Amino acid sequence: MENRRVDRTAEMETFLAVACAGSFSAAARELGLTPSAVSRLVTRIEQRLGVRLVVRTTRSLRLTREGDDYALAARRVLTELEQAESAIADRGSPRGLVRVSASLAHGRLSIMPLIPEFLARYPEITVDIHLSDEISDVEGGQIDVAIRFGPLPDSLLSARPLGETGRSIVAAPEYLQKHGYPGVPADLGRHNCLDFSFKRIEPGWPFKVHGKEIMLPVDGNAQANNGETLVQLALQGVGITRLGDFHIRPELESGRLVRVLEEFNPGDTEAINAVFIGGKTMPARVRVFIDYLVEKMQ
Repeated sequence: MENRRVDRTAEMETFLAVACAGSFSAAARELGLTPSAVSRLVTRIEQRLGVRLVVRTTRSLRLTREGDDYALAARRVLTELEQAESAIADRGSPRGLVRVSASLAHGRLSIMPLIPEFLARYPEITVDIHLSDEISDVEGGQIDVAIRFGPLPDSLLSARPLGETGRSIVAAPEYLQKHGYPGVPADLGRHNCLDFSFKRIEPGWPFKVHGKEIMLPVDGNAQANNGETLVQLALQGVGITRLGDFHIRPELESGRLVRVLEEFNPGDTEAINAVFIGGKTMPARVRVFIDYLVEKMQ
């Protein structure tokens, strides 16, 4: 029975090589076999299933509809087997690549300082860090762990909380001297408001007015896909912006930026979460990285 299962795995690998290469000879070169051996393996699959999987001619080879179905099934089985073996193999000594996505500012200020100790703790793990304020594709498998802010949309992904940050509206003193201080949120209609260029769950900036929370749409002549660029625009006197406090702490302490409309700040906070594909097949290298973030950031 064990040998039969090994044979089935070898058959699937061989058939996928044929499907990808488009010929027995090319697949044979890739696998280190002879073309006749590859042909015999494919024929054995066809005889066992009782259907034709490939149409052979002297010059070409193409998959039948059943061949396409078998190739998809074989790829799924082999991928699941590889993931299961990887998850089990690295339980004792986590190893391999962990792809991490974080925003530019938070990644630079909060995540990057934690990486050296993690790498020293797990020397067989490699961390590949992507810094961008755009949403990364975790579900598609391009990223293993994404650090995300704010409410999370419904999805099949898992999440673990890492903390939270407040948010403030700020501007450079030079901008306010030139354009005036907004006294109430409605005054922002005559100010240049700098916001993120990507779609956010919240359609504006929140305020608390007379005990009620409102959402005020804002507009301006400049946008950015990351908070650090918005900080630089505000420092240059281009306009007013609203950012997480971790973005602007040094600028507030130096006085290069000042808070405005603080009495209308609703006191809302942005949750910070590590988002990932969970489940029994989650590799240990991903699990220990998330555990490390929780340990250090909470």
